[in-house]
Amino acid sequence: ARGSGSGAVAMAVAWRAAPRAAARLLLGRRGIASCIDPSTGLTEDQKEFQKVALDFAAKEMAPYMAEWDEKEIFPVETMRKAAQLGFGGIYVKPDVGGSGLSRLDTSIIFEALSTGCTSTTAYMSIHNMCVWMIDTFGSEEQRRRFCPSLCSMEKFASYCLTEPGSGSDAASLLTSAQRKGDNYILNGSKAFISGGGDTDVYVVMCRTGGPGPKGISCLVLEKGMPGLSFGKKEKKVGWNSQPTRAVIFEDCVVPVGNRLGAEGQGFNIAMQGLNGGRINIASCSLGAAHASVLLAQEHLSVRKQFGEPLASNQFLQFKLAEMATRLLAARLMVRNAARALQDGREDAAVLCSMAKLFATDECFGICNQALQMHGGYGYLKDYAVQQFMRDIRVHQILEGTNEVMRMIVARNLLQG
Repeated sequence: ARGSGSGAVAMAVAWRAAPRAAARLLLGRRGIASCIDPSTGLTEDQKEFQKVALDFAAKEMAPYMAEWDEKEIFPVETMRKAAQLGFGGIYVKPDVGGSGLSRLDTSIIFEALSTGCTSTTAYMSIHNMCVWMIDTFGSEEQRRRFCPSLCSMEKFASYCLTEPGSGSDAASLLTSAQRKGDNYILNGSKAFISGGGDTDVYVVMCRTGGPGPKGISCLVLEKGMPGLSFGKKEKKVGWNSQPTRAVIFEDCVVPVGNRLGAEGQGFNIAMQGLNGGRINIASCSLGAAHASVLLAQEHLSVRKQFGEPLASNQFLQFKLAEMATRLLAARLMVRNAARALQDGREDAAVLCSMAKLFATDECFGICNQALQMHGGYGYLKDYAVQQFMRDIRVHQILEGTNEVMRMIVARNLLQG
C-alpha cells in the first residue's frame, strides 16, 4: 500500500528483534488494515512525504531505538540524516533552508517518524518549533544567521520556558534580563530543557519588564556565551534518547540583537510556538499508538493460550477494536487542528489544545493496553511496546499539561 504504513507490520517484528536482524526484517513489507491506514485522505504529495518518513523510521530509527534508550544516546548523526530529507525545518520558509510545508504535512511526518523512535522524533519536533519561532519572529538578519544551520541540523535548538517555580503558570517566570547598553544581563534558570547542554541554540523567555505576560521578552542564546551553564543530566522514565538538563544563567551577557521581536512580545511568541508544538507532540503520540496497535495485532495472532491464538478471544478482539477506533479519532482531531492552525482560524488555539489533550491521553491508553495484551512479555525491555508506553507518558505533561488544556477549552466555551 503506497505510503500507508508500508513496512509497518514488518517493523513490528524488527522492534523486538536483535538490532542486526532488524534491518533485514524491515525489507519484508505488507500492508495494514485500511481502517487505520494513516495515508487515507492524503494528497499524493503528502503520501510521498509520509512514505519517505516511514522508510527513514524503519531503516534508520527502529533498529536502534532500544539502544538509544538503554545507553541514553542522543542520535545526532541520525537526525542530521533526517535533516537531509528536509525534516530539520519542516514548516520553515525555504529561503533560509526550510522545507516550507504545511502544519498538516508536518503532523503527517512526525507521526510517521515516531513509529521508529518516539523520543528522538519528539526532540526533533521541539527543534522544529524553535526554528519556526526564529523564522517567524526574527529579523531578516536573525533568520539568516540562525535558521540555515538549524534546518540542516548542523546545530540543534532548545526551547526554554519552564522554570523550577513556574511550570503551568508560565507567565509568572522569574528569569530576568536587565538591559545595559547594547546587551541584556540574564539571571535565573530553566528546568526540564530538552537537549539542554548538548544543543547549540537556546530560545529563552525572560522578564524584561513588570509582572505578568506583558513583561516577558524572548532572547536567542548560543552555547558558549559567558554565564550560560547547565545542570546535571536528568534520569527519566522515558525520552532517554534526548538529554534533559536545567539551563542556568549567571550574569549571562546577551546582545540586544539576539532579541526576537519587541520587548514584551515574548509570551505571545512562546504561546504561538506552543500551539504548533501541541500539534507536533500529539502527532508523535499518534505514531507511538499506531506502532503499538500493530504490535498488539501481531502478538494476538502468534501467541497461543489454552490451545487457541489470543486473536480468537472476543474480549481481546473488542479491546483491539477500541484501540483502533481511538487511534483514528485522535488522528482526525489532530489533523483537523493542524489545518485550522495553518489557515489561521480564530479557533485554532483551542482546537490545538483539544487535540493535544485528546490525542496524548488516548494514545497513552492505547500503548498501555497494547502492553497489557503482551502479558509478561510486554514488561520486558526486549519488547518495544513498553518503550512506546514510557516515551509518550510525558506527552500528557509537556507543551502545557493536559489539565491546562482543559482550562483553555473550558475558558473558550464559557467566555461567551
